[in-house]
Amino acid sequence: MDAETPFTALAPPVFDGEGYHVWAAKMEAHLKVNNLWEAVEEDYEVLPLPANPTMAQIKTHKEKKSRKSKARASLFVAVSSNIFIRIMTMKSTFEVWNFLKEEYEGDEKIKGMKVLNLIREFEVQKMKESETVKEYFDKLLRIANQVRLLGYEFPDSRLVQKILVTIPERFEATIASLENSKDLSKISLAALMNALQAQEQRRLMRSEGSVEGALAAKASSSYGGKGKKVESYKKGNSGFDSLNTNIGTKSYFSPYKHYGRENHPPWKCWRKPDQQCEKCLKMGHHQRICRSNNQQKTVTQKNVQ
Repeated sequence: MDAETPFTALAPPVFDGEGYHVWAAKMEAHLKVNNLWEAVEEDYEVLPLPANPTMAQIKTHKEKKSRKSKARASLFVAVSSNIFIRIMTMKSTFEVWNFLKEEYEGDEKIKGMKVLNLIREFEVQKMKESETVKEYFDKLLRIANQVRLLGYEFPDSRLVQKILVTIPERFEATIASLENSKDLSKISLAALMNALQAQEQRRLMRSEGSVEGALAAKASSSYGGKGKKVESYKKGNSGFDSLNTNIGTKSYFSPYKHYGRENHPPWKCWRKPDQQCEKCLKMGHHQRICRSNNQQKTVTQKNVQ
């Protein structure tokens, strides 16, 4: 392989009959990087070598023939089978390229109609509340680049104006800040995108913090007030009945079997069977309801009388 006409191993884009303008732009770049675009632009003829050619003439002759062959081969592998059947008998790259251009690019009238439809699609675009800044930018850029590929001008300033008047109200603070610090008629598309994305990221971080705070508050509502954890007891565990709670509302307890009173927490009951009285040392009651208290009060009242 000649060092002066390198041939890249990168595969060319394949054209299947759709999106000719995109394919043509990619294919042109592919041919140029391989030093083959000359064979497409000009249908030159490789003249036979003269008698007693010099080494320079032999080298130039070989390069020109090789360039035409490589360019034609590149176009053959860059189209689908159905399109290849239509161009396989063509002998020059120039002929192949122009056939594809006339067949799929269309005349000026067709291109004008395509541009008109694209402009109409561009004008009706409006950023949705569910869209991100990048998604909306990409959608507008796709339409603008299609117009440009058809050979029509579409400046970035038009994109900037479209974005400024069609983004949701939540970006008004950013727009106002840009108006105070910059000339919006001269702001670049990248600068506008960065400013809007920065605000979008801040809003997202704040919303995530709000969700985390709400989840923490909801989790704390499953605890008994300020730092007092409400413990649940299963039936049969030390004779306690099950405990019912409603998250986010006041706790409710089913009737305790040793007392019978509703909404009475088991740990507050003074008649638990495993409770030992500190006065009479008997099981089954708390010292506050111990009978010895009543007996002591009676004796005291009699002594007073």
